[in-house]
Parts: sequence; structure tokens; C-alpha cells
Amino acid sequence: MKKIVLLLLSIVIWLGCDTKENEQTKTIIAFGSCSHQDNDEQLWNEITAENADLFVFLGDVIYGDTQDMTLLKAKYDKQKSRDSYQKLMNSTPIIGVWDDHDYGINDGGKYYAKKDSSKQLLLDFFDVPTTHGVHQHDGAYGTYTFNIDGNEIKFYLLDTRYFRDTLVKDTTGNGRYVVNHEGDILGEQQWLWLEKNLENSTADLNVIASSIQVIAEEHPFEKWSNFPKARKRLLDIIEKANAKNTVIISGDRHIAELSKIELSNDKKLYDFTSSGLTHTWSEAWDEPNQHRIGDLIIAKNYGLLIVDWQKGKLEFIVKGDAGKTLLTHTAEIEL
Repeated sequence: MKKIVLLLLSIVIWLGCDTKENEQTKTIIAFGSCSHQDNDEQLWNEITAENADLFVFLGDVIYGDTQDMTLLKAKYDKQKSRDSYQKLMNSTPIIGVWDDHDYGINDGGKYYAKKDSSKQLLLDFFDVPTTHGVHQHDGAYGTYTFNIDGNEIKFYLLDTRYFRDTLVKDTTGNGRYVVNHEGDILGEQQWLWLEKNLENSTADLNVIASSIQVIAEEHPFEKWSNFPKARKRLLDIIEKANAKNTVIISGDRHIAELSKIELSNDKKLYDFTSSGLTHTWSEAWDEPNQHRIGDLIIAKNYGLLIVDWQKGKLEFIVKGDAGKTLLTHTAEIEL
């Protein structure tokens, strides 16, 4: 009887260790955007409960929209001091970049007069160490590399505001903006940085974070397709670099969706959009996206990228209030 008990105990211990090892083969990356500092109905508790390895804030950290840096700082302070956000900060590493409202002007670009002062407030909000390279150049772009359970993940946070050319309003009624065929988004300095870092990457997963959507083309709002020359250059850099397991995450739209294209090297490129941590569309409409996989999610949401290193799978998951699952998709990754 004693031998049987010892045998059963050994099996339980072995199974427990095996379960723990299986859990460690998965990396959870949470992300989201568009969180109004005055809205008490936020999703920080739900995101904290995911026990993610990292949270990526993809812009509109606050709704600032001002030239007054004292007011902008007060809004950042209000967001950061929220108890539920503090709990997330204390449990999960956070990195992030701006979009337009935290930059300081709706749909703003390179001519925003307070962009350097605004950048410092953004970096202060994220507690970015002064030794990080983002402090040494114009704009808020930067790389962040994490080694999680022996797997290297590299994030490229793009700045789609500081260098971006002007968007011209469309007065014909055919859309919101006129396509700027020669205009740029990143600026030459940032382009060279991105190309060099992607080409030299040894990471097991490469995540390009863009505050605005890269792949979606049809909708009339802000997107990379408003600057087709810049969009083509971005896709060409991704294709040429051939970095392992490259995926794009984006925000801005107050909806969630997953878009996919195939590059000429036969690799699939995903753009995973999650936006609307505090608010979404006031009414639903049918928005076309020829590249969309699955449903368009019109609800408050956050995104999860879950990497199963053992099985070679990447899960795209959208969740909402109370952690309710709103969308799932699984793709294969290169091991």
C-alpha cells in the first residue's frame, strides 16, 4: 500500500510539473488604445486579470487635444493615478506610444507646435528610463526587447505623428481626406531606424506597433492608405527584412478587427486592431474591409496576442467587458 501511495504521489508531482512547463510555453501580450481619462468604465481590471507578460498602449492614452502642457499633464496624471491602472502597472510591464489625442491635436501631424514638450509628458507617463534611445532623437518611436521564458520578442513602436505630412480634408463629399500620394508618415530618420532594426533582428517574434491601421484600405478615416507611397515602403521593408514571425498591432478606430494580406514572398502579414478601451461607435454600420478575417467588433475591447511556442501557434483574441471573448483566430508561426 505504501508503494502505491508513493507511486500516485509521484504521478501527481510529475503532472503538476508538466502543467507548469506547458503554461510557460505560452506568452501573453495584451494591448489596446483609446482610453478617456474621465471615463470610469475602463477595462484595466479585465486586462490585469489576464496575467499578461506585457501590455502595449497604442495611443490615445488620454484625450488631451490642447496646446496647454499644464492641462495635458493633468490629464496624464488623472489617468495614471486611477486605482485600476495602478494595479495593472504593479503587475504587468507596460510600454506605449502616442496617437493623435495624447499627441495633442486630433488627426495631427508634424506641424503641431508643442510636439517636443508633449513627447516628454508621454515618456514620463510610461516611466521610460532616460537611458533609453527614445530620449536621444526626435519623435517617440523606439524598440523594446523582452526575453520571456527563453523566447525573444522585439517591439517596434512607430511614431505616426511627429513626422507625418498634412492630411487635406476632402471637400467633394467622397471621403474624409484626399489621398496624399507623395506624403510621408515616418520621416527618413525613423525609416532608416526601422529598416536597420528589422533586418538585424534575431527575435523569435517581431511586433510592429502602429497607432493607425496599416492594412485596411476602404474606410475614410486615418490610415496608412492615405499615404500610399509610405504604406508601400513599410510593406516592402517588412518583406525585405524577412524577420521571423512579424505581425502588426494597431489602434485608433474604436473597433476591433483582424486584417491579413499575403506578401510577394508568400508570407502572411496580419494587422490586429484593438481600440476602444472606454468607448466605441455610437451606432453600428457596415464598414467594408477586403482584408478582414472574421467579424468587425463594435464594442469596448482589448486585444491579446498569445504565442504557443510549443505548438507553433499564434492566437489573436479580442475581449471586452468582464473578459468576454469577442473574436478569435489562430495562425501558425515559424519555430
